[in-house]
Amino acid sequence: MNVRERVEEQEYQMLSPLAAKSREARRKHPMEECAFRTKFQRDRDRILHSKAFRRLKHKTQVYIVAGDHYRTRMTHSLEVSQISRTIARGLRLNEDLTEAIALGHDVGHTPFGHAGESVMDNLIGHFTHNEQSLRVVEFLERGGQGLNLTFEVKDGIVNHTGKNLPQTLEGRIVRTADRIAYLCHDYDDSLRAGLINDGDLPAEVYAALGTDTSQMITSMVSDMIVASQGNGDILQSAAIKKAMNIFREFMFTHIYHSDRLSREREQAAFVLRELYHYFLDNFAQLPKEFIQREERWGRQKIVTDYVAGLTDSYAVALFEEIFMPPVRQALEKNKKGY
Repeated sequence: MNVRERVEEQEYQMLSPLAAKSREARRKHPMEECAFRTKFQRDRDRILHSKAFRRLKHKTQVYIVAGDHYRTRMTHSLEVSQISRTIARGLRLNEDLTEAIALGHDVGHTPFGHAGESVMDNLIGHFTHNEQSLRVVEFLERGGQGLNLTFEVKDGIVNHTGKNLPQTLEGRIVRTADRIAYLCHDYDDSLRAGLINDGDLPAEVYAALGTDTSQMITSMVSDMIVASQGNGDILQSAAIKKAMNIFREFMFTHIYHSDRLSREREQAAFVLRELYHYFLDNFAQLPKEFIQREERWGRQKIVTDYVAGLTDSYAVALFEEIFMPPVRQALEKNKKGY
């Protein structure tokens, strides 16, 4: 019995009967098993080493190019992973599966956060980051071959938001952990940015969840574990769920849709719109690997893949290169004494 087989056997002995078991997981394209890692561990590693995951470090969460201490899509994904694993361990579910889903859930997110997602949706008629995340891991990574992840991981990624629930309890953990993470950490970033102050949240939120982000996360995580135990689903108590919804409404009103961030959202939208239309009209200017996919997917889909995959900083640099006169380069040369 090798290491992987021993771990697979331990899952049946130690995890809940409701937990997803890695031995039972299936891939679209069968492959030789690893001697050391289970299928879910292998999926986690494939996501972690992917180009799409690395790009998340330069994709913003809420505040565009705001500073070193603000969340990015990568730090958000890591925080979702940590919260998800804590809940999974408390419920004796499969931590490796929750980790893989959490790390992969946002790999299809656009530059400039949800402002970018909204722009892409308006441009092509339908675009959601969860569906794009599935497309990234299934078709776009590894030069168009995809990562060949298990069905359980892909199900959790595409259904971490939207109307459909994941089929596994592990996927449902990530669905709620994602919301816990972005509410608490966007609140923390908003305090740092000075958009809100301590005490601005509705009193019901502080009363139910606590007064700082650490207490808030602990309150919601512990509530999920207690409410879900023995119930065959991932649940929250009525009081915590109500407080969380009030918290979410506050954040949408005062942060995500706030007038103070409207200028940043408009600038981001302008950059993405111009890049999208430019590459539709100048398709040959795309990287070769994208041009080669035209026959399979069509120009609009390929341009969407390319623009949605850009980081914030590269999107801005590309915009300047295409549309702006080279004044900055001339100034830099003058500073060096040319």
